[in-house]
Amino acid sequence: MKIAVYGQYYKDNTEDIIIKVLEVLNNHNAEIAFETNFYNVLIENNFLNITYPTFASHKELESGFDMFISIGGDGTMLRAATFVRDKNIPILGINAGRLGFLATVQQEDIEKLLPLIFTKEYKISSRTLLSLNYEGKDKELEDLDYALNEVTVSRKDTTSMITIETRLNGDYLNSYWADGLIISTPTGSTGYSLSCGGPILTPDVNSLVVTPIAPHNLNARPLVIPDDTDIELIVSSREEQHLVSLDSRIIAIDVETKLCIKKTDFKIHLVEFPQEKFLDTLRKKLLWGEDKRN
Repeated sequence: MKIAVYGQYYKDNTEDIIIKVLEVLNNHNAEIAFETNFYNVLIENNFLNITYPTFASHKELESGFDMFISIGGDGTMLRAATFVRDKNIPILGINAGRLGFLATVQQEDIEKLLPLIFTKEYKISSRTLLSLNYEGKDKELEDLDYALNEVTVSRKDTTSMITIETRLNGDYLNSYWADGLIISTPTGSTGYSLSCGGPILTPDVNSLVVTPIAPHNLNARPLVIPDDTDIELIVSSREEQHLVSLDSRIIAIDVETKLCIKKTDFKIHLVEFPQEKFLDTLRKKLLWGEDKRN
């Protein structure tokens, strides 16, 4: 089995995680390649004492990788998706961060769960992504115009609200007076959208969530829509530009630009073990049941 390994940072627990991961992978004769920047960090910390193949971009993952292991938090998982793209390589997330809705394998469970990928004792959870299009698209986004969690528009260089004219399949919905607007996938419903009062969607729901950020009109509530909806946003502001983020990637776009958001024609595939189901993760991370009356 050919496995790519990726991480963003070297934390206090990274060494222990890498030791456990490499032990399992080597015991199963896996072919291992590290992402270049992460590999260099491990080398700088005098951890790896043998040479491994590396990859620096998504183009170098074309040669038959069977699994992509992400070591970090959910942010690392989002960046892992930019390497995998439409290649249908399953992503397994090992949580070295805090909350971890996407990176569900905990450090203490690595030796128990990681061997299961070699016996195919796991399920694939397919996740919807969103794409962004607009006239004069920034070159930075030409090759990376999609998001696993959410596409967000927000104010820039001002404390004043912006106005976001919103249309669904060409029909006018609302003009939100707010700090911004989040278009979230089911995967992203436990992220930024949730913190702004949006609902939690299970990953297999074919829906999106439109969530205003600090709306001036208190009756502007989060809205659940079908995931095949074409969404158009036009932002008005006192400033000449506003911000658009696709997960962790942020760009500035001129106001009055029509933004077209819709579901991509491919999905990201996350590895899910029977012991780490979404509902179990949700219950643990949100501390449901901690109140003994439940």
